Amino acid sequence: MKWFEAAESVKPHVVQIRTPQGSGSGFLLWRSQKTGLCAVATAAHVIDHSHYWEQPVRIEVAGTKEVALLRHNERAIFTDAARDTAVLLFDPKELALPSKPLRLITKGKILKVGVTIGWLGFPDIPAADLCFFTGAISSWIEDRDAYFVDGVAINGVSGGPAFSAMGEPHIIGVVSAYMPNRATGETLPGLGIVRHVKQFHDVVQEFNSLDEAKAQESPASEPPPPSSPPASTGRGAT
Repeated sequence: MKWFEAAESVKPHVVQIRTPQGSGSGFLLWRSQKTGLCAVATAAHVIDHSHYWEQPVRIEVAGTKEVALLRHNERAIFTDAARDTAVLLFDPKELALPSKPLRLITKGKILKVGVTIGWLGFPDIPAADLCFFTGAISSWIEDRDAYFVDGVAINGVSGGPAFSAMGEPHIIGVVSAYMPNRATGETLPGLGIVRHVKQFHDVVQEFNSLDEAKAQESPASEPPPPSSPPASTGRGAT
């Protein structure tokens, strides 16, 4: 599949996530045909502050400008701080999200070094809308469940879907951060960090109600201070 075709296929699944601290991106992970509930995947650092302080999270669907403002009692959040991944479960009501999410890479599988991937997100740049990026996988970091990618991930793109276009587009990870090269004292091009979808395979399940999901959500812990430049506005990921 050509990249423009893959990007068009993935675009309807992408959302912008806004919090009182900043903004990031996310994508449809799961949708129940029984209860109507849906789950959006993102980077943990995009929503961990709002989770801890019980602040609202604003979801806007790409291309439609439809918005849902989710307060503490209207969502359930599942975070994996070590991998910088998170799932936000809620009732989408009238949001125009697809009825079927994109396929995740097979559980336990990773892509090889040299494979080209694409990603989508909302850069925090005036007048910028949803943007497409692409780059090759540079290496796989086993202890972080992360890919280093020869490509950029600027503010606002954190949480966006990283995907392969080999065959039907499928999600291989979530954009986490960008690591610039500062070895010479000045900021030079670096590497993007894409986290594996391992948590998403484990979290996705059929909840009978939002109350049931809320009872099982991750405990809210105080977010750590930023330690590297983020790919979303607000606090960054490691």
